[in-house]
This record gives sequence, structure tokens and C-alpha cells, in this order.
Amino acid sequence: MAIKSIIKACLLSPVVSAAVAKPIHARNASSFAEAQKLADPAYGPIPGESPIYNSYLGVEAPFPGNLRDPVLPTKEGPPATDDIVWQNLLEAEWIIFDFYQKAVESFNASDFIKVGMPNNTYQRIQEIRNNEAGHLRIFQNQISETSIKPGACETQFPYYDPISFLALVTVIEISSMAFLTGLVQQAQLSSSQAAMTAIAEVESRHETWSLIEIWKTNPFGGPSDTVFPYANQILDTTNAFIVPGSCPKLNPEYPSPRQNLPSLSAAKNTTSLLPGSNIGLAFPDPTNQPTFANGTQYYAVFFHGVNNVSIPIDTTCWPKQEIRVTIPAQFDTKGVVIATVADTKGAPTKETIVAGPGIILEQPSALSVKLL
Repeated sequence: MAIKSIIKACLLSPVVSAAVAKPIHARNASSFAEAQKLADPAYGPIPGESPIYNSYLGVEAPFPGNLRDPVLPTKEGPPATDDIVWQNLLEAEWIIFDFYQKAVESFNASDFIKVGMPNNTYQRIQEIRNNEAGHLRIFQNQISETSIKPGACETQFPYYDPISFLALVTVIEISSMAFLTGLVQQAQLSSSQAAMTAIAEVESRHETWSLIEIWKTNPFGGPSDTVFPYANQILDTTNAFIVPGSCPKLNPEYPSPRQNLPSLSAAKNTTSLLPGSNIGLAFPDPTNQPTFANGTQYYAVFFHGVNNVSIPIDTTCWPKQEIRVTIPAQFDTKGVVIATVADTKGAPTKETIVAGPGIILEQPSALSVKLL
């Protein structure tokens, strides 16, 4: 349900993780100088014009994923209108790019074939990796000359075999679609909104491939994907993939602004996350627990499609007594449900949310329970 919970569950496996926390490329003065050339939008292969972002089938990281240092501003002045939004998106994209790049380095075609996946699965992973490299360059170019273009942190991921990797693919791609619906609302320029919409459509294609080819399930997600207005809250969950202390010192805070909310998941004994299921709520991070004020009514707010449904919850005896809630039965079993705990019905502002978000997969729903 929560990305942080997925990480914890996978790390409990006795199998050694395939995606260890090693740098993809070491940083040095030479690499920093080379990265500064990225300030020129015309430098290197251009997304939409170069085959490297589509058909490159090498193991080494494609441009600009091989240039991991921050890019300094080339002019003085205030940030451009949507710079902070694009900086957040670029920092998230470095994590997503590394997720696929490390899989390309960790596995090969036969690894996927041996576990019953289609013969072209590894190639598709390479192609998605290439698309994500193109996203890096697009996002870098969207940040103005007066703002820093964030570099890559070091990352580690909890997949330990091809199946656990592919499970995370589904979660990450559908989470990307959800946070982009929020970032579009943060962007002020119509050109930024259009670019983010175009990127979300690409993530949707990646997710469709996963559902059809990998999980053999119906790819149609209903009349609307889930809209979640507070993108930074989803972005914050990806900090769990970052090796502490590994981010370039020049990088801005990620995400900015950051609420650092308690993570939210379903309890470990959950057997179903389908609509109508009664579940216990868990807050897996022992160092970051919610605080519930006496006399305040709290709600589990479930976002699905373009709407949300609020269910009153009893927090008076927590943590001695588990908080339980029923996922709204009226939801269809399509796409995702995003759950939060809020102090106001409908969670009308980001400040009203006190825990979450948690991602509930409805396609395939069985996968969501297995990842708890």
C-alpha cells in the first residue's frame, strides 16, 4: 500500500538484493565539468529527435543519465515561474531512471525468460530506461538558466529477483501517473502543464505494457485515472529509495516544500485490498508516527478516479487499539486508490492530511496484498 512498506517487506527477504547501493558512475571534477555542458539545451541527443531515447540496447547508462552532477545556473536572477515544480520532478526522475538502469545492469534477457516472462521483457525494460533518460533531459531543459538543475542521489531498491523488480515496476509507474496529476495542478504555465501531461501519457503506456505482458490482466483503468492533488506527498515517499547523505550538496530540498508525513499502509494481516474490504491502518515508520488530537474527528480519505470519499475513523484508543476502516465499496476495481488520513472531510488542503499517502493497487489487486 505504501511505497515505504513495500521496501520494508522486500528487505525482509532472505535473498540478497540485486540492486545494491553502489554508484552508477563515480563523481569527480571532470564529470562535474562535463555535466555543466547540460546547461545548453542543444547539447547532446535531443528527445524526440534521437534514437537513443528509444532503441538503444546497451547496458551503460544513456545520456544524460551518465552525467549525474547538478548543473549550476548560468545567469543571476529569480527562479522562473515553474522552476520549483520542474526541480521536484527532475529529482524524482533521477530515482526512476536509476530504478530501471540498475535493473538493466543487474539482470539479462535470460533472467526474465527463466521465470516465465516474454522473451522481449529485458528489451522492454531497456526501452523504458531510455524513455526515462529522455525525461531527464526534458526536465533539465524546462528549468530556467537562473535555477540549479538537480543531480542524482545514490539509490537502492528492494528488488532481489526479476519478479520482485517487475512488481515494483507496476507500483512505480502507476504512482508516477498519480503524482503527475498533482504536479500539473501546481504548474502555472500552460506549456508546463502540457509537457507534464505528455509525460504522464508515456508513463501510462509503460503501465499498460506491464499489465498486459507481465501480469496478463485487463489494462483498462476505468473512465479516469486517479487524481491526487498533493503531488509532493507522493514524491516524498520516494525518499525511501535514496541512500541517506548521498545527495549532491547543491541539490535543493526534495521535494520542496516537504511535509515529511508519517507513512501509511494496511496492516500486515490484511487479506484483501478490494473495495469493500475492512482493513487495519498501520504507520510503518517507528520514528515518524502521527499525532491525533483529543476531540478531533479524523477521516480516512480515499482518492479514486476524479473523486474522493471520506470515512470517519476512531483514533481515540490508538496506538493500543488498531484503527480500522472499510475501503469504499462503491469504487470499481480499476487503477489505484490513494489513501490518506486527514483531520478534515475531503482533505481539502495538503495541511489537513496527517498521514499518507498509501497506494492501493486494484490492477492486479492480488499484487497489492503480496507487497504488504
